[in-house]
Amino acid sequence: MKRFSWQFFLAAAFLALSVLLYLAQIELFHKVEDTLFYFFQDLAFVPIQVLLVTLIINRLLSVREKKALVKKLNIIIGVFYSEVGSQFLRFFYRLEPQASEIRKELWVKENWSKGQFTKAGRLFKKYRYQVVIQLNVLEELRSFLMEKRDLMLRLLENQNLQEHDTFTDLMLAVFHLHDELASRESLEKLPETDLAHLAGDLKRAMSLAVPEWLLYLKHLKETYPYLYSLEVRKNPFDPQASPVVQ
Repeated sequence: MKRFSWQFFLAAAFLALSVLLYLAQIELFHKVEDTLFYFFQDLAFVPIQVLLVTLIINRLLSVREKKALVKKLNIIIGVFYSEVGSQFLRFFYRLEPQASEIRKELWVKENWSKGQFTKAGRLFKKYRYQVVIQLNVLEELRSFLMEKRDLMLRLLENQNLQEHDTFTDLMLAVFHLHDELASRESLEKLPETDLAHLAGDLKRAMSLAVPEWLLYLKHLKETYPYLYSLEVRKNPFDPQASPVVQ
């Protein structure tokens, strides 16, 4: 026989208490009609209470919780780009044959508008990334990702990432690239088929990293202008980038 939960017993207790109070009221004041009148008056207000609680108050609480969650997520995203993402974009810049063309579109300025971020985001979601493998750059990238492995694992363990699918996809793509590179004893004398496979992994990660980077910068411009200023000065697509204010 299935046991009843504690919620069932709690509900039954409150219902029984309510019935006892109504009976006590009738017994003390002998006004059955008045009791029934106020009972149905209270009952008529229940749908309005449900409306207020479920559709209005809960909505306001959800909006507040969402804002708090977005703030936490952007802190995680900020840590990723500060420690891994920006340097990863610099590596890819060195492997992309159309780097000069990309640079024109991603030379973010401090006065960029919301529309410019949106336009660039749409462009690079559809952009066909290219990779020309250079073993010395690939070796540097492997060493860098292996150095950041523990940090990426800790970021992936954060439960808040479940609410941000695209950033989670980016993290998984970068971590997969790390695993691919770390699994090879040497990058020397790899067959063309394997180099093409690694190039595909790089392009997958890059196709996710650029749009997320633009969204992150857009968020910083709207909420933390001083952090945005620093990120613009450190733009990974600017070979002459410097944090020094000129």
